[in-house]
Amino acid sequence: MKLQTFLKYATKRERAELASVCNDSVAYLYQVAGQHRYASPQMATHIEQVSRQIAAQSSERLELVPRESLVRHPEIFFGLFTEA
Repeated sequence: MKLQTFLKYATKRERAELASVCNDSVAYLYQVAGQHRYASPQMATHIEQVSRQIAAQSSERLELVPRESLVRHPEIFFGLFTEA
């Protein structure tokens, strides 16, 4: 699920939870979702992990946001930050 879609269907509380865990604001998440800004690889990983937790609690209303969709160059991202 794209971050833009996630934010659209998430409740105000879920959006705030995602932003607070990433130490950022909801407005910044909207900038990343609209591709006006790009997340760092570390931020993208945090967003993916937290969105997975929020999606698990949402009764299948939401899905996780893949970190590859949040960075500027996903082909480089795969080489640097792969899970072991």
